[in-house]
Amino acid sequence: MDTEQTKVWQLVDRLNDVMQHLKSTFVGKDDIIDLMGICLAGRENLFLLGPPGTAKSALVRELARLLEGKSFEYLLTRFTEPNELFGPFDIRKLREGDLVTNTEGMLPEASLIFLDELLNANSAILNSLLMVLNERIFRRGRETRHLPALMIIGASNHLPEDEALQALFDRFLIRVRCDYVDPQQLSAVLHAGWNLELPKTALHTAMDAEDIRLLQQQLANVDLQGIRPVYITLVQQLRNAGLMVSDRRAVKLQRLIAASALLSKRFTAYPSDLWVLKYIWDTEEQQEIIAGIVNTVVEADEERADNHPRSRVNSTPDADEIYKEVMALTAQWDQPETARADRSAIKDRLRYLNGRCEWISNDTQRQYVLQPIDQLWQKIMQTA
Repeated sequence: MDTEQTKVWQLVDRLNDVMQHLKSTFVGKDDIIDLMGICLAGRENLFLLGPPGTAKSALVRELARLLEGKSFEYLLTRFTEPNELFGPFDIRKLREGDLVTNTEGMLPEASLIFLDELLNANSAILNSLLMVLNERIFRRGRETRHLPALMIIGASNHLPEDEALQALFDRFLIRVRCDYVDPQQLSAVLHAGWNLELPKTALHTAMDAEDIRLLQQQLANVDLQGIRPVYITLVQQLRNAGLMVSDRRAVKLQRLIAASALLSKRFTAYPSDLWVLKYIWDTEEQQEIIAGIVNTVVEADEERADNHPRSRVNSTPDADEIYKEVMALTAQWDQPETARADRSAIKDRLRYLNGRCEWISNDTQRQYVLQPIDQLWQKIMQTA
């Protein structure tokens, strides 16, 4: 192994250490964290969909701390003005007749950008944001700047309804749901959350933003030729299933496929690296359909020790497994000796399973599972 390749693998190890630290800090967020790593290495944008209180902001802040670079975070409203994101005009330059933006501490200088409630963006900032997201360029009047952003993360508790916002949403190649954690992991969540309140210490896992840029430059060295026929067929299958995979998105997704290979310490992409396509859905109803199509390709690839770990994980809900668990909860509830604390845990678990059912796109399967859930809720209400 030559010296340059050794250095690349050392950078991969460091980024994987950063991701592992995040996984140990945030319970039940492994899929989101793995996708953060992929998007960082691939220099693409990530969209988080989920309700308030699911650690979206905390995840990004901890990642920013680990990257030791400038970060920018902002909560968008319908009234957010361009100055709030990009900075005000420089008064001294304005007196001289030049329209120059003072970007100190603002979005154009950040390596990591987090835009919360992204879909509140108004027309005043929409065009500027589209150029930032797609081309990493900030343009204002005659002023044009290339941005140092490694990754931009957007978050919202709903999907876009307005056509103008659909264009903004489309600039986020990867979309992932950020839900409340499984109630069975509550103890671990409380412990991890309390540790976040403790004083921050220096971390050996921290990584300089420039190291991420060096990794991003290595994507061009990943050989995609072997998987390209499989990839083309997969894109066609997704289009036939109703997913709008534009040519632009298909081209950009190659960066994330290459990133999956790179973070697995390979300069050759495997069909298993196509797992990233499970997260390109436009609506929640598409998730299971896409996962089924992509998993067929990924699972057909022979099991290798150097496959990306996320390629072996199927995050879509299994209707049969949920049904079995609901029936077990019903049997437990019907036991006269079931303690009050246990009954409270049953209700928490049932709420979680009820939420998981929203991700079952097949109507027949969803109703098959929801029926016993509704019946158990009726029993719970009668007991209350």
